[in-house]
Amino acid sequence: MRKKILSAMLMMASLSIFCISCKKELEQKQKLAETESASVKEFVKESEKEGTDETALRCAPDPYNLDVKLSGQGNKKGNIKFRQDPDPAKIVTLDTKVQHLQPNHEYILQRAVDQTIDGNCTSTAWLTLGLGTTPQTIGTNGGGNGHEELWRDLSAAPTGAVFDIHFQVLDAANTAVVLTSGCYQFTVR
Repeated sequence: MRKKILSAMLMMASLSIFCISCKKELEQKQKLAETESASVKEFVKESEKEGTDETALRCAPDPYNLDVKLSGQGNKKGNIKFRQDPDPAKIVTLDTKVQHLQPNHEYILQRAVDQTIDGNCTSTAWLTLGLGTTPQTIGTNGGGNGHEELWRDLSAAPTGAVFDIHFQVLDAANTAVVLTSGCYQFTVR
C-alpha cells in the first residue's frame, strides 16, 4: 500500500514539474514571437520613414525566391511560388495557381523584366512561360481554379544578375489580361 501511495505521489510530482516546464517554454516562445513581431514592425516603420515603398519590401527577405500575388477584377486572383534551387542548372520553378477565373478555360502566364533596378517595372517585352521554352497553358476546372507547375532555364543569365520582374495572366482565347502582379526584384542564383 505504501508503494502505491509513494508511486502516486512521485507521478503527481513529475506531472507538476512537466506542466511547469511546458508553461515556461510556452512563455519563452511567446516572448520570442513578440520580439520578432516588434522587429518586423520596427523595420516597416523605419522603411516608411526612409521613403521605401511596398515594392522594395517585397524583395527584401529573399532575392532568389519570390511569392508573387496576382490580382484582377472582383475576386479574381492567383499566386506564383517563384523558386530557384541552388543548383548549377539554374532552373526556376513557377508553381502557379489561379482562382475565380472562367471555368473550364485556358490561360497563359507571361513575365517581363527590367534591367534598370528601380522597383518600377516598365518593360512590356512579355515572354510566355511554360515548360522550359515550350509555352504551357493553365487550365481551370469547373470552379474556375487552376494550377500548373511551370519552369524556366536561367542558365543564359549570369549568376548575380538582378532584375525587376512583373507577371500577367492572359485569357488564351482572346489574349485579354485577367491578372497582373506588382513589381518584384530577383537575383539569379
